[in-house]
Amino acid sequence: MLQSFLKFFELGLYHILNFDGHDHILFVIIVSVPFVFKDWKRLLIIISVFTLGHTLSLILGVYDIVNLNFNITQWLILITILFMAIYNILMAGKPKQRRPYLMYVIVLFFGLVHGLGFANAFESLVHPKENIILLILEFSIGIEIGQFIIVLCTLILSFLFQFIFRFSNREWVLVISSIILGFILQLIL
Repeated sequence: MLQSFLKFFELGLYHILNFDGHDHILFVIIVSVPFVFKDWKRLLIIISVFTLGHTLSLILGVYDIVNLNFNITQWLILITILFMAIYNILMAGKPKQRRPYLMYVIVLFFGLVHGLGFANAFESLVHPKENIILLILEFSIGIEIGQFIIVLCTLILSFLFQFIFRFSNREWVLVISSIILGFILQLIL
């Protein structure tokens, strides 16, 4: 049991921290970049909502309840990053949104899209006789920890650039979001 947990936990961690699959890293960065350390609770809730969506769609995909073409899913994942980059650029320097539930719904939906992108690959990793739900939860814990690592790195870089190098939050968000936007546009086109 512990060996299974460690295997799927490690797979989840690798799924996030693998630089070959940079789309997930970029999404977590683009969601995290407007935040500073004092906002850590709200940010971790947002990231956990994303993991919830990712987990739900992984379950729906593995059980063939929802099944999208892999190429369409990959394109939709890029669109979610594009949307968040544009949102950050438009909202940079403006007071934080008063309705965080709207962001939770958007991030939950984006988590659903991202999870469908890995459902077929995950299905090939498990045997039909195994408790697939438990394995998905173990995998999701690895994803969550991997995302927390990316969030922490993003917050540290934000601190360095905003408090040591004197970037304003607006400048920091604009620079990082624009870099990611340019990178994603190249991938989409």
